[in-house]
Amino acid sequence: MMRKEKKFQLKLPIETANLEIVREFVARIAQNMGFSEENIHRIELAVDEASTNVIRHAYKGAASNAKFLTVEVTTHADRLEIDVIDAGKGFDPDQVKTPEMDVYLKKMKRGGLGLYLIKTLMDKVEYKIKPGKKNRVRMIKYIVT
Repeated sequence: MMRKEKKFQLKLPIETANLEIVREFVARIAQNMGFSEENIHRIELAVDEASTNVIRHAYKGAASNAKFLTVEVTTHADRLEIDVIDAGKGFDPDQVKTPEMDVYLKKMKRGGLGLYLIKTLMDKVEYKIKPGKKNRVRMIKYIVT
């Protein structure tokens, strides 16, 4: 049976307390699509990492009333697309180096694995960065039937 494309949107102020709402939002949609528990957890973690990056980095120095995070979810017959959107300062994903895990683990370093985790947990990741206007990280997970 072919599923009709559906779109969902959540817009929240930039606060770490809202991460739980974001995780629950995407988890419920993934669950309704029939994703396995393991893949639901992967999706939750990837979205949490992307949202945390926005909270920590996108709005440094911006006026407090301008800080929002938007999560758009689009369901398709074969996949889930999740966009994490902000209007912060943006970044160049090509400038973020993939960590050498053996060195990283030896140093017992904290942080810095967000983009690596997102790419590992999701099937496809795309970036559209327009600093100060609209930054979008699109994460795609295909459903295995």
